[in-house]
Amino acid sequence: MTWTSSMSSGYSSLEEEESEEFFFTARTSFFRRPPGKSRAAPQDVQKEREPHVYLSKEEVKEKIQSYNSSVTDKLKMTLNANGIYTGFIKVQMELCRPITVQSCQGRCAPSSQETAFYLPDGCVNTLHISSTNTVREVIEALLKKFFVADNPAKFALYKRCHKEDQVYTCKLSDREHPLYLRLVAGPKTEMLSFVLREHETGEVMWEAFSIPELQNFLRILDKEESDQLQLLKNRYAAYRGKLEEALRGVLKPG
Repeated sequence: MTWTSSMSSGYSSLEEEESEEFFFTARTSFFRRPPGKSRAAPQDVQKEREPHVYLSKEEVKEKIQSYNSSVTDKLKMTLNANGIYTGFIKVQMELCRPITVQSCQGRCAPSSQETAFYLPDGCVNTLHISSTNTVREVIEALLKKFFVADNPAKFALYKRCHKEDQVYTCKLSDREHPLYLRLVAGPKTEMLSFVLREHETGEVMWEAFSIPELQNFLRILDKEESDQLQLLKNRYAAYRGKLEEALRGVLKPG
């Protein structure tokens, strides 16, 4: 299967023609957000995997008809004669660390030059995929869309569901099919949404990173350490100034 990508209006397809890509830098932290400041407003909790229910061709047809009747953004699904259906999924990019991007030469021709970028926080991309595309293929398509040179094994796709005023987040296995999950859940993102993240700190495959990437992480850590130390020094200097001012007031001759 050959994939191409498009970035116009945040739309990308595994089967459509290519167009120019644009990249943005954004200030962010190498460190993961501390507890209480999670990416989602409600607290994320891990949800147990639900058993996969296989649908017959007739059930798929009925669900697609029901799905399309509820769509409000024209991103409908299409059932082909061979039983494979195509449609759209939206993936929110929640990446804390910089990604390594290949520079473009001309019209979407990647060069050997690489640059580290921060993706804008909360960036959402729309992919046109088929029911046969797996989670691993979706991750690879997202990275290809941005000409990301990083190893796809560094990333994981999560599904996020809202239930009883709580957010449930579950990491998807590489063999699962996102479009099937989208079909079963319906088009509402409140019922199901997809999120691309780096693997959790304990799961990071550091051997998958190149030496320049690891050196870049060290530079970021050094800078953040320096910034935190300076903030701490400024805080204590302010406290010291207030104490000294209070002492001068107490010791001042009456």
